[in-house]
Amino acid sequence: MLSIDPIKNTERENYKFLIGSIIPRPIAFVTTLSKGGVLNGAPFSYFNIVSSNPPMISLSIQRTGGRQKDTARNIIESKEFVIHVVDEQNVEKINKTAANLSSDQSEIELADLTPVESSKISVPGIKEAKIRMECTLERSLELGSMDSAGCDLIIGKVVQFHIENDLYKDGKIDPDSLATVSRLAGTNYAKIGEVFSIERPK
Repeated sequence: MLSIDPIKNTERENYKFLIGSIIPRPIAFVTTLSKGGVLNGAPFSYFNIVSSNPPMISLSIQRTGGRQKDTARNIIESKEFVIHVVDEQNVEKINKTAANLSSDQSEIELADLTPVESSKISVPGIKEAKIRMECTLERSLELGSMDSAGCDLIIGKVVQFHIENDLYKDGKIDPDSLATVSRLAGTNYAKIGEVFSIERPK
């Protein structure tokens, strides 16, 4: 077996190793509002559940050359954001929002997505997502080396869930109807594929 010391790798080599091996990764499409009122939207695959009591999620937003991304800055300033589940129907539009735009441009407009008002926070969501979660900032951490932060780790508390009616039955979500997609490496994505069950030990 090949052994690799990450300290001897470049940042890019470590990135490729991580995104190639930790797969599939769920994708969060995140909307935020800037101080100037611009609705920002961007997809992130460094995303997962933190807790169900209370419901919390994690979002790691990588920096480029130590520079904070608009999403992280907006969340830290406003303390609010919306998480959307990416699915087979909306993934192509959401992929367009990964374009590098200036802070005064809206990715939502670029991708022709439809803003919808939130119930408990000021940040709008988008209509094209089957599931969205209104979140408030629980905690943010700058992570990285001593001289330069490499990412902003965001912990968000979910204050409102929204889900399409026909997806949610008897307190359970139908994964086939949700049809989520996940990130692999490069330009590759994955669908859910075959589902199998294994009983957990008691």
